[in-house]
Amino acid sequence: MLIIGIAGGTGSGKTTVVHQIMNELPSTEVGIISQDHYYRETSNLSYEDRAKINFDHPRSIDFELLVSHLRELKAGRNVEQPVYSFVTHNRTDDTILTHPRKVMIVEGILILANAELRDMFDIKIYVHADSDERLIRRLKRDIAERGRDMEEVLNRYQTTLKPMHEQFIEPTKAYADIIIPNDKYNTVAIDVVRAVINQRIL
Repeated sequence: MLIIGIAGGTGSGKTTVVHQIMNELPSTEVGIISQDHYYRETSNLSYEDRAKINFDHPRSIDFELLVSHLRELKAGRNVEQPVYSFVTHNRTDDTILTHPRKVMIVEGILILANAELRDMFDIKIYVHADSDERLIRRLKRDIAERGRDMEEVLNRYQTTLKPMHEQFIEPTKAYADIIIPNDKYNTVAIDVVRAVINQRIL
């Protein structure tokens, strides 16, 4: 099994890169795990307290569960990924049945910040985007998909997202094998990744 880690700031275009890689492979050979599913379970907190959680800090992620799920997949066993709701700020009762694949892609803003998880990746990719572009994408997504208003998103960006990006996310670029500038469809970078994948799994 080849495990690819794709990191980068919020709104950097990680999902686009994931889809570009997945499009190069048969659907039966590639699987995906999103860090967003692995935020810690918070049923013991009120909604008001859950809404105050700093989701851009490494301690908000259940890295232990994520690492154990990757190990299970690598051993050839299925796992059930939790499902996280950004509307209720908590895990739902649903799970996603995930099968082992030749290529597993793990994507998320903080996946390179945890040494144990980072060491499991065969290829580490960091998607870089201009901070203004990332803010615009985050605004559009949070308002359309997560029920936020503009004032809330901008406030969170200033007080949490920007400082956390500078403290925890941007520095992980140093661990990346490949840095993809996401200001255009980067065919060269994707071709390099595809060549490495083909070399490793064929």
